[in-house]
Amino acid sequence: MAAGNWCVYLILCADHSLYCGISNRPARRFSDHAAGKGAKYTRLRKPVSMRLVARNLSKSEALKQECTVKQLSAERKRSLWATLPEFEAV
Repeated sequence: MAAGNWCVYLILCADHSLYCGISNRPARRFSDHAAGKGAKYTRLRKPVSMRLVARNLSKSEALKQECTVKQLSAERKRSLWATLPEFEAV
């Protein structure tokens, strides 16, 4: 597996739903989502906080991991969220 600087993240939205995505700049990506410049999903549901599911992935690995997370049930995503540390942008 090739290492990289991509990550898979979950965003908790104001309506308590979770959004999953990938980025090689997670702090900037969360900022974009919060400013309404991200995905339509987060523009409508207002992001509250972000947690990283996986880090140091190649883009290909991140895309595969994102697909896996998106296939989880809402309950499993909430359980995963509960195990992850809060993301703090530096």
